[in-house]
Amino acid sequence: MTLATRGPVRIVGTGLLGTSVGLALATHGVDVVLHDPSRTALALARDVGAGRPAGPDDAPPTLIVVAAPPDVTADVVRAELAAYPDAVVTDVASVKGYVLAELKAAGADLTRYVGSHPMAGRERSGPSAAVPDLFLGRPWVIADSGTSSPDAVLAVRSLAVDLGAVPVTMDADAHDAAVAAVSHVPQVAASLVAARLRATDEAALGLAGQGLRDVTRLAASDPALWTSILAANASAVRDVLVELRTDLDTVIDALRQAAAADGPETIELGALATLAQAIADGNAGVARIPGKHGGAQRTYGVVTVLVPDAPGELARLLTEVGEAGVNLEDLHLEHAAGRPVGMAEISVLPGSVEHLEAELTARGWRLVS
Repeated sequence: MTLATRGPVRIVGTGLLGTSVGLALATHGVDVVLHDPSRTALALARDVGAGRPAGPDDAPPTLIVVAAPPDVTADVVRAELAAYPDAVVTDVASVKGYVLAELKAAGADLTRYVGSHPMAGRERSGPSAAVPDLFLGRPWVIADSGTSSPDAVLAVRSLAVDLGAVPVTMDADAHDAAVAAVSHVPQVAASLVAARLRATDEAALGLAGQGLRDVTRLAASDPALWTSILAANASAVRDVLVELRTDLDTVIDALRQAAAADGPETIELGALATLAQAIADGNAGVARIPGKHGGAQRTYGVVTVLVPDAPGELARLLTEVGEAGVNLEDLHLEHAAGRPVGMAEISVLPGSVEHLEAELTARGWRLVS
């Protein structure tokens, strides 16, 4: 595969995103030059194959990718624009308006700057977590500065396409409002729910199922990085959280009425409807999240199978699903607490459920009703 992106490409910041960009480019033979104030992170990024450390005799870069925390991104971008007057500079910070405002205030050359943000990541951070296919099929926001040259925009768009991402054009403010709703507030919500577990009794935690793990998965994120992100996008995140607080207050009031009643028939009129509406609104919201192939989520049938906790068993199950002629639409795993078995929830088209159940039962698998 021949890439449109030509080297040298300079990557400033060798964390998860910067190193993953370097790995993806270097895999296709692009000359990648790495820089990071942390010598350890730089050496590790080099060792995993993301590029080579910058040297005094390097040819000037054609493209610079700044992968630094949002609170310092503008300073780094400004320095790179000044140091390399012929290079296009982009950044991959998760906040765009703050960075652009800082650059405008500093009088930076915005014709060569294009903000961008790949909507990709992992729970782990740092160069050791980097993978070259991190961006495959993921949206990559292109946020032109307002005065970015067409060539600069094309260079950043080509980078996204070369890395397997799907370019999405947005202005900086629209981007920040969008990620507040779909990324930053979910992080805050997950962290707040998980924080309630600090004082939860061990016996209660032993009852936890996959629902709790799903809700709190994001809570294992890096506090320093997320402090920087939330501070940089404070206004947009605050707006969404205020609306969420209003919804919470409504639910709390309905629960107060239910708790004060002597029984369901004495609960104040409207309280139960409020609770039902909160759950129904959640159904409506989750149905709008894009599903497979980017379209609206479809309703699938689920076949739940008990899988022994032994090497090769899950692979055998998936192979036999394929042999049954059924396309697996999604897969969800849950380990059964205290038992050497897990539950695999296999999502398939509704019309395939009965056939798959019969096939798996015939092959000796135990199904969960």
